[in-house]
Amino acid sequence: MSDVTSSESWPMGLLRSLLPIGDADQSPVTHLKVLPPIPGETVDWPTWAAPTLVAAYARLGIERPWKHQVIAAEHAWRGESLVIATGTATGKSLGYQLPVLSGLLHDRRAKALYLSPTKALGHDQLRAVEALEVDPGGNDGIRPAPYDGDTVPDERDWAREHSRWLFSNPDMLSRSILPQHAYWHMYFRRLRYVVIDECHIYRGIFGSHIAHVLRRLRRICAKYGSEPTFVLASATARDPGEIASELTGLACAEVTASQAPHGERTIALWEPPLTELTGEHGAPIRRSAPTESARLLADVVIAGKRTLAFVLSRRSAEIVTLQAQEHLREAGAHELAAQVAAYRAGYLPAERRALENGLNDGTLCGAAATTALELGIDIAGLDAVLVSGFPGTLASLWQQFGRAGRRQQESLAVFIARDDPLDTFLVHNPEAVFDRPIESTVIDPTNPYVLSPQLSCAAYELPITEAEVDDLFGGDAARQVLAGLDGVRRRPTGWFWVAQERPIADIRGSGGTVALIESATGRLLGTVDTGAAPSTAFPGAVYLHRGETWLVDDLDLEDRVAMLHADNPSYSTYAQQQTDIRLLGVRRSVELTTGTLGFVDVEVSNQVVSYQRRKITTNEVIDQIPLDLPAQELRTKAVMWTLNAETLDRFGTAEEVASLLPGALHAAEHASIGLLPLIATCDRWDIGGVSTALHADTGLPSVFVYDGHPGGAGFAERAYERAAEWLGATLSAIESCECASGCPSCIQSPKCGNGNDPLDKGGAVTVLRTLTAALS
Repeated sequence: MSDVTSSESWPMGLLRSLLPIGDADQSPVTHLKVLPPIPGETVDWPTWAAPTLVAAYARLGIERPWKHQVIAAEHAWRGESLVIATGTATGKSLGYQLPVLSGLLHDRRAKALYLSPTKALGHDQLRAVEALEVDPGGNDGIRPAPYDGDTVPDERDWAREHSRWLFSNPDMLSRSILPQHAYWHMYFRRLRYVVIDECHIYRGIFGSHIAHVLRRLRRICAKYGSEPTFVLASATARDPGEIASELTGLACAEVTASQAPHGERTIALWEPPLTELTGEHGAPIRRSAPTESARLLADVVIAGKRTLAFVLSRRSAEIVTLQAQEHLREAGAHELAAQVAAYRAGYLPAERRALENGLNDGTLCGAAATTALELGIDIAGLDAVLVSGFPGTLASLWQQFGRAGRRQQESLAVFIARDDPLDTFLVHNPEAVFDRPIESTVIDPTNPYVLSPQLSCAAYELPITEAEVDDLFGGDAARQVLAGLDGVRRRPTGWFWVAQERPIADIRGSGGTVALIESATGRLLGTVDTGAAPSTAFPGAVYLHRGETWLVDDLDLEDRVAMLHADNPSYSTYAQQQTDIRLLGVRRSVELTTGTLGFVDVEVSNQVVSYQRRKITTNEVIDQIPLDLPAQELRTKAVMWTLNAETLDRFGTAEEVASLLPGALHAAEHASIGLLPLIATCDRWDIGGVSTALHADTGLPSVFVYDGHPGGAGFAERAYERAAEWLGATLSAIESCECASGCPSCIQSPKCGNGNDPLDKGGAVTVLRTLTAALS
């Protein structure tokens, strides 16, 4: 432990009570840091702020705003688009509420639009505006209203006709509002502000689609004579003004310095202990992060602290909840066990609202949640947050840490590492958590797989002019896509939609859904994205829903249906995939003394070939069962590196190289995939990799790490641009791992189709040392 500067606060006392007594080397806490409390700095309300709004804030106890809130509001009031990129619980909402509500109160004809990536966040912000009661009555009232998938048709009609501040999401904007803009002409004519909340979520394929949705919005507004000001809110991010400009296509000012106060925060980095069990090839097995999180969740709840445990999947949310409840019952805390719940996507709207209200009013004292609760939903009074596994980006990690202590009280945050190279790297390199800049958000609006549906939608809404192609949609890249669209025709004044059917853009890149059906009754249990179905709903897969366990009987990808039956196995399942890759072309490359580093186009063939059954408590592999599922083809982008003959000669004789190379490259590939989220705003499951001692297209030993989305998502390009940093961190993660010959914390992968064979930890270190030296 280090950096402890505080006296015995409750977080410190609780942590000490949970740690083993005796040998400090046995402690799961690898680093402890106390962030001291920070006082706030307030300023006067702007002279233009509506008096009724100032009075409304005063009724809520806000006598004066924080300085950064007014700086942001002044930009928006002057009509300057901007992004507010300050930490969690710094009052970003007031920063945009102040100019928007003042503008609506000054101009009784003006309108505003709020967009969030989740319905839960949108409803939460709507409730916050309604609670102000700034303009409750009269025909000229603001009348804020939701307009999303939970809004029934009659309420949608009312909102379109009467609301002056709509709360929606990009999906509804793209699928419903923009295509029917003629019905919304008065709304668009008077639209003054567009608020885009939690914009750091818009990355990869999703962010690339959002960039075009916002450009489509701007051109519709221009048709009806408006030019709204865009106000974006984000977690702390690198170059937020640049990110906001890429999303909106507008120059955006940035407000990054916060003058809001926060209470003392204790942050622990926690590595679950090794068990006595061994896994594949004798590798040591750690206690799993969900199991450790469930135990900690129960311990913190017993201590009387309201706690949220963030997990990485719907399945983990259910597992952590069930295990925490069992721990509480074993401790005799039966009443507390009933006050711990799971919160994740897939629940009905009423179920989500009930859980949110329970966390707010204290009837729930603990919850296991997916990232659905990471965003700015204002849950008051949380004392502690547990983060079970790295959430993909440092921005998300700090966002989740910030969910506790939002009322300036002392708080505890614990990051619990998975058996994963990146998690292991972070808990043993705390400077990467506390001192490293937040990642840059990566989007690629020129991706043809994004441009194609977005340009189709834009042409359906309004003919696309030459000027719009250059100013909004990407210039030559857009022209090439337009030339190949079946439903679009080029005419002297632009590109027109001529097909009869209406185009639809799948902005979240899911490719549709597969229905999960109960075999005995035909009841719909839920859905899973089509692209994810082969790896999550394969025959034999374990599927969890609302605390109930199901086994998949059959998967029909053609009809998009999976059949399940209720069961309660003592294991979880993990798909194993086999991947081949073909080099299509080189976009950029650099010659090194060791070979070539390139950013390339590839075609990937991926097939789920088997699945592992693992014990829930230890993650120990029980067995591996073969599957017969069709291969899926993917054209995407990759970062590639090769080794030349001169480099191979330095590794030994031909026989020694032949023995070393397959396992060394395979291990380096696994570890580099695990560390890429440190460089780019991606998750390990957004990317894939292939390594081979002799690739047919390069004629050399080659490693490819590719974007797992059609056309690419920008992650591989970021890896190419920051290869020295990325591969250096990969080398460090392997070298610092305490295992002898490789384990899940360094070179083993949970999704390896070859059963993590062959793998050579020492060989990977040799290869990566040579490669990083050439890159330096």
